[in-house]
Amino acid sequence: MNLHWLHKFAVTVTLVVTVISVISMEQLWGEEWDILLLSFQATGPFLHLGALAAITLLAWLVAGQFARAEKNSFQAVLLLTYLTVLTALYLVPLSITSPCLMEKSNLGPKPAIIGHQGAPMVRSVPELCRQAPMLAPENTLMSFQKAIEQAASGLYTDVTISHDGVPFLMHDNTLRRTTDVEKLFPERVGQDSSMFNWTDLQALNAGQWFLKDDPFWTVSSLSEADWALAGNQSVCTLSEVLQLAENSSKSILFNVRRPPPEHPHRESWINVTLHTVLQSGVQQQHVMWTPDTDRQLVRQKAPGFQQTSTVKKSVKILQEEGIVRLNLRYNQASAQEIRDSREGNVSLTLFTVSEPWLYSVLWCSGVQSVTSDAPHILRKLLYPIWIMPPDEYKLLWITADVISFIVIIGVFVLQK
Repeated sequence: MNLHWLHKFAVTVTLVVTVISVISMEQLWGEEWDILLLSFQATGPFLHLGALAAITLLAWLVAGQFARAEKNSFQAVLLLTYLTVLTALYLVPLSITSPCLMEKSNLGPKPAIIGHQGAPMVRSVPELCRQAPMLAPENTLMSFQKAIEQAASGLYTDVTISHDGVPFLMHDNTLRRTTDVEKLFPERVGQDSSMFNWTDLQALNAGQWFLKDDPFWTVSSLSEADWALAGNQSVCTLSEVLQLAENSSKSILFNVRRPPPEHPHRESWINVTLHTVLQSGVQQQHVMWTPDTDRQLVRQKAPGFQQTSTVKKSVKILQEEGIVRLNLRYNQASAQEIRDSREGNVSLTLFTVSEPWLYSVLWCSGVQSVTSDAPHILRKLLYPIWIMPPDEYKLLWITADVISFIVIIGVFVLQK
């Protein structure tokens, strides 16, 4: 019987730890494990209080088994195990750090929000559909118009160059997912999108897939006008989105994919893209230029571009190379690196940030801007989801520990 109850206690403790882990892990949304640290920074203090409450309630079971145990060895193991877990929880706050444990007066400006491929999704899904938008088909004029309506400070997209030299917007290497290429060109479904001429690309529909697949179960919420507009979207050129950015005075950030070796513009892809940007009439200071290839040439022809790197480098090296912006994945920049970039006047943009809790942590960290699939959600945040002065958290931590200790002592006295 004693071994049976020892087993039950061990299982219970395991379940408590598992539940706490699941609560934290639930926020991963399919992303890689690196986000766990950010997740804990966002929820650590509250997970600690939840775990403390659970282990305190467990005292009733432990005390009961301790009082009824017939063997001193079992009592010793039971009590030692419980006290070890309890002590660890009491001391956990010593290792909890969060950017949001700060004085409210030290909170920096709200990070600017750049619409990622328009105004897309709210939460991540498996890789194939991860870039699909919630408000409109991705990388279409409609999606960028929606981002502007949601007060995004800038626009972000991916650019590919067609076989005849027209830069157009496309995230995937093929057209299979976001167009009706299977219907119009069934024999070319797996072909690289850059191997299509612009006349062929113009013939494709880039919106019907969104209405048909309804990847985020949001199509039913569209108005009749938006439904019709979404279903009539076509592949968008870089020139079109540049014109939209210029008309709305928005900055634009884009990545250009170099064409494959057999492409006629394999070697001239930078010149083709640069020519398109300069011909669009967009103000140079609104363009965040990312390709590293021929950057000196680009500087000479377009000195007003915001030179932007997508490769993580030290602030010193970025300054030496004349880079004024750094565009990284949200989990690639530490709190110290965020501070260094701010102090070195290198504007840091992190992507893709669509969850309010993650946006809040980065806000507290001092990030200047983020690329988001959900600008319509993040713009509603007037403050981080939570922010707490360190002294206030210490008082909360100590008070919770004292109350827990008193309750546990009371439970053991009653059970005795």
